[in-house]
Amino acid sequence: MVRALTHALTTQRLHHAWLFTGTRGVGKTTLSRILAKSLNCETGITATPCGVCRACTEIDAGRYVDYLELDAASNRGVDEMTQLLEQAVYSPGAGRFKVYMIDEVHMLTGHAFNAMLKTLEEPPPHVKFILATTDPQKIPVTVLSRCLQFNLKQMPADAIVGHLQHVLTEEAIGFDVPALRLIGQAAGGSMRDALSLTDQAIAYSAGNLTEESVRGMLGTIDQRHLVRLLDALAAGQGSAVLAVADELNTRGLSYAGALADLAVLLSRVAVEQRVPGAATQGDPLAEDIARLATVLHPDTLQLFYSVAVHSRSELALAPDEYAGFVMACLRMLALLGDDPPAPRLSVPATATAAAPVAAAAAQAASAPLAPTPAVARVVVPAPAAATAAPPVAQAAPAAAPAPVSTPAWEDPPAVAKPAAPVAAQPAPASPAPASVTPPVTTPAPAAARAPEPPAQPEPPDDMQYDAGDAGYDMPDDGPPPDYDGGYEPAGFDDYRPVPDSAHPISREAVLPAATGSVVAVPAASALAAAAGESPIELKGEWHALAARLPVTGLAAELARQSEWAGVRGRLITLRVAARALADTPGRERLRQALAEHFGGHVQLEVQFGETGDGTAHAVAQAEIAARQQAAETIIHEDPFVQALMRDFGAHIVQGTIRPVNIPPAA
Repeated sequence: MVRALTHALTTQRLHHAWLFTGTRGVGKTTLSRILAKSLNCETGITATPCGVCRACTEIDAGRYVDYLELDAASNRGVDEMTQLLEQAVYSPGAGRFKVYMIDEVHMLTGHAFNAMLKTLEEPPPHVKFILATTDPQKIPVTVLSRCLQFNLKQMPADAIVGHLQHVLTEEAIGFDVPALRLIGQAAGGSMRDALSLTDQAIAYSAGNLTEESVRGMLGTIDQRHLVRLLDALAAGQGSAVLAVADELNTRGLSYAGALADLAVLLSRVAVEQRVPGAATQGDPLAEDIARLATVLHPDTLQLFYSVAVHSRSELALAPDEYAGFVMACLRMLALLGDDPPAPRLSVPATATAAAPVAAAAAQAASAPLAPTPAVARVVVPAPAAATAAPPVAQAAPAAAPAPVSTPAWEDPPAVAKPAAPVAAQPAPASPAPASVTPPVTTPAPAAARAPEPPAQPEPPDDMQYDAGDAGYDMPDDGPPPDYDGGYEPAGFDDYRPVPDSAHPISREAVLPAATGSVVAVPAASALAAAAGESPIELKGEWHALAARLPVTGLAAELARQSEWAGVRGRLITLRVAARALADTPGRERLRQALAEHFGGHVQLEVQFGETGDGTAHAVAQAEIAARQQAAETIIHEDPFVQALMRDFGAHIVQGTIRPVNIPPAA
């Protein structure tokens, strides 16, 4: 706009009517006065009026005889417009042009517009019209077509803050930049409103504008309350959410404003997730926004934002604003679900065994496992102090009865010496540390036992494995001495532990440090059998099962976009091509649906990687393509269609064939 007016004044190609549109306080009246000074400045028609001549000073003072401002809101009738146009025919008395500025021109009546239209069509050469409005849609198109229209945009908050800093510095008034930022946000892009609020803030704060005083004057919400609210929502703590709502109610703050500010905060967190650092430059909440960006899932952010935006319109329907705000927050918690996606857990290193074993004892006493013959043995050597008699692993006999497991709450039996193998007898209580070990197998009679090989050396601390997770085999350098071909050692990174809430087995149940003790770690299939559950066996194709599962939303999308990667005992592994689906909140609902389908507890692991044609989505797209191809083939081979194409030169428009109940081509 400035460029267009500058070029017009410089080249003196002047239009007879201009229309300035924009919200209140953006400078429509000020701009019209500047334009009037440019037209009537004594130095000539220029884009830079001097501001010191008689015409410029009188226009600024509002007493220039050839510049008239008319408020159409109070002078909207045809009589006022007729009187103004009768005076327009006379030549200017002091200046170069007669300039008529009509503010809120959309308030004129239809007859007044008709009276003005004739003058706009054939204006006198010495008359210029400047029209200003906040609603150009109400102006007749016949008037709009005869004006040059310029739209004045709202001023950004940073520009308002910069201008207020300049004004307050010149006035020698103390201020805080966060306080001016609050005023800039409350002004809504209007500089006039910003200056009015600044005058009010100076009187309210006794000449020292602080953030606390301005916030109290405006009644705005402290953003720290909203940060606490998001922390409570992310943690699923309903009591903390209600505490924030009660605090807002105590302070008498607007819940509609709280939802609006919450939506703005959520948008800034979402921007921080995609472009780190872009939304927090110079922001006092930069640390909180960065932290929330790492805590909240992108899908959760979009869900919270949608609820916050739509709940603002529902506050008018609520019994009161407090109930509407609380229900909006509870809706966020309900849609989020009780089981948010848990982060992947790494395998902890077992530095000591006393505290974890104590935790394992409590769980072993409440839910002991039944004896099982399928075990994987791990030999734990004696401590460094006991070097005289190195521990050895006891081999299972060739023809021996089924081993008997010692209960976890009893002391393990003593290990026989390699020189003279004898039957192991229960050892009396020893002064060893009070700990509970996993089930330890008791060997058969000594007569059927073969010599035992020496035990493997103790691995370093950073390679020890957590034996508390159910359903996983222990990594080892090779098979145990009694390897019968049914156990295959797994690599450390072949799979990761998944938290199991249905069958709690303490993850702190680490390997005991007893001398020469043999710890039996059940395999995945053995644990499933011990719990009364058989290993999972997929019957048919995964894409057919995924399409039948009773899930919706993100869980259904995860099932449709995933590929069956394998099963190990009760652990199902799926693979998806989109990383966002691997951590979607619908993962838990899909696991529950699979548990209902297979009958019993199911663990679900979702991996990120390339998928093939085995997903339900890919199969469905292939079926759609096959149906489309079959439909096009039928149309092209139809005798009637071929006759039309042959006799009349007709052709089939690409993309107009739609299959209707046509089975896919073989």
